[in-house]
Amino acid sequence: MRVNGRLNKVVKRIIFGKNIDPKMISTSYIERQNLTCRQDNNRISRKTIGFSKKTAELDNQMTLYFANFNYCRKHRALKYRNDKGITKFNCPAKQAGLIDHVWSLQELLTFPYYKIQTY
Repeated sequence: MRVNGRLNKVVKRIIFGKNIDPKMISTSYIERQNLTCRQDNNRISRKTIGFSKKTAELDNQMTLYFANFNYCRKHRALKYRNDKGITKFNCPAKQAGLIDHVWSLQELLTFPYYKIQTY
């Protein structure tokens, strides 16, 4: 909230989603995700030879990137200990309970996927 052109108070509000703790709302999470995405993905890096000329091709590539990121890629921040006490790493989809194991790339590419309208 601004008063006389100066920032007076920051008000956090939920725009999308339910049951979100307001203490967890932060732009730093989004900025970290954007940086990781830019570093991993040549098509959206700045001043690169691998940029996408067609929006549809960029959309397809980004869909594959985020599917791999969420279903196949193990994240060191999502670690846990199994029954034998060995430290293992989860992917975001497994951590959220969407899948029961970290998928291989073959499982991801052979999963029946259909685009649906979400709005």
